Amino acid sequence: MLCLAVFAVSIDATVLNVALPTISRELGAGTAELQWIVDAYTLALAGVLLTAGSLSDRFGRKKMLMAGLAVFGTASGLGALAQEPWQIIAARGLMGVGGAFFMPGTLSILVHVFSPAERAAAIGRWGALTALGMVLGPLLGGVLLEHFWWGAAFVLNVPVVVLALLGVGWIVPESSDPVARRADLPGTVLSTAAMGGILFGVISAPAHGWASGLVLGPLLGGLVVLALFFVRQATAEEPMLDLRLMLSRRFLGAGGTMAFLMFALIGGAFVVTQQLQLVLDFSPMTAGLATVPLAVATVISSPLSPAVAKAAGARVTIALGLATMAAGLGVLAFFAPNSGYPPTAVGLVLLGAGMGLAVAPVNDVLMSAGPPESSGRLSAMNDTVQELGSAFGVALIGSVLALAYGNALPGTAPPALRRSLGEAAEAVHGLPAARAGSLLDAAHRAFAHGMALSMAVCAATALLGAVIALVLIPGGRRPRPGDHPTSAGHQGQAAGAAPADPPPVEPPDPAPRSALSTGPARTADEP
Repeated sequence: MLCLAVFAVSIDATVLNVALPTISRELGAGTAELQWIVDAYTLALAGVLLTAGSLSDRFGRKKMLMAGLAVFGTASGLGALAQEPWQIIAARGLMGVGGAFFMPGTLSILVHVFSPAERAAAIGRWGALTALGMVLGPLLGGVLLEHFWWGAAFVLNVPVVVLALLGVGWIVPESSDPVARRADLPGTVLSTAAMGGILFGVISAPAHGWASGLVLGPLLGGLVVLALFFVRQATAEEPMLDLRLMLSRRFLGAGGTMAFLMFALIGGAFVVTQQLQLVLDFSPMTAGLATVPLAVATVISSPLSPAVAKAAGARVTIALGLATMAAGLGVLAFFAPNSGYPPTAVGLVLLGAGMGLAVAPVNDVLMSAGPPESSGRLSAMNDTVQELGSAFGVALIGSVLALAYGNALPGTAPPALRRSLGEAAEAVHGLPAARAGSLLDAAHRAFAHGMALSMAVCAATALLGAVIALVLIPGGRRPRPGDHPTSAGHQGQAAGAAPADPPPVEPPDPAPRSALSTGPARTADEP
């Protein structure tokens, strides 16, 4: 049921992209409105995630998960009924708020339901469904548009959410932080404003340029507010986040690795989607089918990840996965731009195989960076890192692609041709056939150059993520709940210090076991 919930939101991350041209045509949405139909979800999701994770630990993860699902499903239904672009934007923002409340819950509940021995496999399935939903989104969107209207992309979520609500309500046990904590209202406001400002600036960059005041203002303002948030967390009696946890090698290594992984994955997918439709001239549905090798490779490699991690260690498995992703992105950079679909398929297979290997262990390492009672906040930080990595991936890789494309065009090319390959066909409309063909050939060569450069940047980013994993993620066994430096028995450690790996500590007597757990029960740390 938890995987079904995360599958719904991961599909929604990409399924709507295919429907944007139809929405533009039928509702009269302009370019800016289409951008915000996509970005309103990400902005709301990332802005509320840290607050949602803290509230989940405080009031109950199952309650918050079900509330988030209900909001997400209701907003999806409202989106399908929209008659104006602003109504879709509002619905997408509300869907992001709902997603922020149930996304952290899915992963944090896994920490409590499954024993440490089972957890890696459970997180592997969770990660596989997340990745599978993202890559199947365009395919499902193409199928729906082929047979129904654009609103079907929203209606798709409703039955999945209803089924997930029934299953979670029946099967999933409740859990929360056993220590009653006061709500950190200043921290809540600061975290929401900081994430919102940073994401707004990054999202606006491709359309307005990095030097624009509309980008620099929110981005720099968000960074200033983020600094104030960290000051608040360092001085508050009961902070939203434990800075000692965030400064540990385990969290920094896993969080940094996840950010670079998502940057490379989403940035690469952004370029490949355009290549399939604008260069290879695939229809939306055919382009969706063309991404199936990525999904198949992910589904095959994800179940193998826990076994590889057990044999070679999480650190080596994560680095191996990111190196495999880099190899796939290298194929897409140096062989795919001018060679048709087969090299693209090979690159997608390697990309999916590497992602399947890396996602489960990096999530497991991150979720083991703190005690179980902080799992909601840990999961929220994990999701925030993913959203930031994805947003920066699209913004920076989009900027690299646009800059390289424009610079590679001949000086005689019309200004309209320089904006994007997608607008090139419209720009040459009405010109003599020979002139139009010559300009389109130049535009395709320029896009190939831009694709090679942007994919090379993605490959380098994935390799850097592998290096971060090898350097920062500790080797050896994964800590048990009693080992965490943030537990009650280690409160004397200096605030802000990066904790070293502590010696083994035997856990206290277990609490009653969950009905779903087949392994030894775990409980909160006690001194």
